Amino acid sequence: MASALAIAIATINPVVGDIDGNAARILKVREQTPDADLIVYSELVLVGYPPEDLVLKPSFQRDAMDKAVELAKLTNDGGPAMLIGSLWIEGGKLYNSSLLLANGTIAAIRHKRDLPNYGVFDEKRVFESGPCPEPIDFKGVKLGVLTCEDLWWETVTEYLKNRHAEILISLNGSPYDLPKSEDRYQNGRDRVAQAAIPLIYTNQVGGQDELVFDGEAFVMDKDGNVIVRQPAFLEATTMTTWEKAADGSWYCVPQEIPPKNDRLTDIYQAMMIGTRDYVNKNRFPGVIIGMSGGIDSALSAIIAVDALGADRVHLVMMPSKYTSEESLIDAADAARMIGCKIDNIPINDGVVAFEKMMAGSFAGTSSDLTEENIQSRIRAVILMGLSNKFGKMVLTTGNKSEMSVGYATIYGDMCGGYNALKDIYKLDVYKISEWRNQNHPTGGLGPRGQIMPYNIIKKPPTAELRPDQKDQDSLPPYEVLDDILECLIEREMGTKEIIARGHDAETVARIQNLLYTAEYKRRQAPPGVKISEKNFGRDRRYPITNGYRDKKDK
Repeated sequence: MASALAIAIATINPVVGDIDGNAARILKVREQTPDADLIVYSELVLVGYPPEDLVLKPSFQRDAMDKAVELAKLTNDGGPAMLIGSLWIEGGKLYNSSLLLANGTIAAIRHKRDLPNYGVFDEKRVFESGPCPEPIDFKGVKLGVLTCEDLWWETVTEYLKNRHAEILISLNGSPYDLPKSEDRYQNGRDRVAQAAIPLIYTNQVGGQDELVFDGEAFVMDKDGNVIVRQPAFLEATTMTTWEKAADGSWYCVPQEIPPKNDRLTDIYQAMMIGTRDYVNKNRFPGVIIGMSGGIDSALSAIIAVDALGADRVHLVMMPSKYTSEESLIDAADAARMIGCKIDNIPINDGVVAFEKMMAGSFAGTSSDLTEENIQSRIRAVILMGLSNKFGKMVLTTGNKSEMSVGYATIYGDMCGGYNALKDIYKLDVYKISEWRNQNHPTGGLGPRGQIMPYNIIKKPPTAELRPDQKDQDSLPPYEVLDDILECLIEREMGTKEIIARGHDAETVARIQNLLYTAEYKRRQAPPGVKISEKNFGRDRRYPITNGYRDKKDK
């Protein structure tokens, strides 16, 4: 029986479906940590998380299980054992499982019991619920292995406690959102208090479609103190030393804890990494961004440069007769400051051509939103033409405030493959822009120092689709709009509660109506990085056809 253990915590960036590549990533960590007794990875690391309906494909199931057996055989070399997450079929049922690979075999398999079926999770759709897992005997130490959601409820921990588990190990695929980190710590404290034993918490890092995983694996002692923690949003392998106390209990030797990121740092890292991994994992050579001279497109360009490098970011200014000289200067300055060339493709000839084409059908009508949207759609045709010609993906630039109320043109500025700003409100666009002028993100490929012109940050936002247009002509101030939207979306508050916060009743009713009627647009919008507790996408699944409106007198 061991009196000391060296356990490595591996936080890597798997790719969903890339079984061979993920296996290579797993083995690379093993090669780099030959002195570990055990290396612990994240949930479903071999197949990538979340695999969604891909795990229902029989050939994928066979390939994943065969690769797990192949990896197990490699542990017959006397090197570290590995605890990995993967799918497994037993008794004709498909499970989300944790596999101990040791001494050339799959030494133990434990299935996930509690399957999440809320928010971004749909595991009951594809997996069966397993029984409460028995502790795994590893070198005479009883390891209580839980898979992600198992840690969020009392049942599995209580079962492991009653079977004398000595260390809890939780394999996780826990995506980032703003309050998630503290939620994990509180949940960990609840479980170690329940079991009176320490906890190893793993996670993956990197982007998968709209989800971003922030890593930040940790070890918590039996008193609920975090004594080991990895930095957020970075791949890392941390060796931890475990010793047996005089009373027979196990403890981890504490390590220096890196500082926590602040809110804006985390948001920026998530947007940058989500964009980088979406582009790279889908093998796009780069991105194309339509620049308006406004803050949304400027921030999107900065994020893209930090994610991919300036040489992979193609900027395009597409002025109309309503585009101000100030916007042309601001867009050019923004491109220069991030080191990107910017093309200038005026759309006036296209607008005139469309006006002539539609003149007969539009006869007898006044110019209105229709003509404004035609401008936006002409720009989309240009961007998609460049995308088709050069293979780069169009990165859209709308923020959550706009997407919420439908102030975005379908098949126009919504046209593209991904959106870094999709889940942040307009006020945060300003805060993050100011933050980036003063900070350089970890792993960012863009320049240091001021990177966005101050004039872009300070000027009133406008779409410049008609003379002297401003966003606030038809929307309340963003301080009002964003608060109402957060109440409606993230908090699911009724209009009466929102009005009680000091908002005008008619304004609240109007914003609620805009939110609901824009659902059909959002269903056709590109994916974007999830930042909040409730993003437009996997989190919030409202019907498109929806006759309900919460009344202010209820």
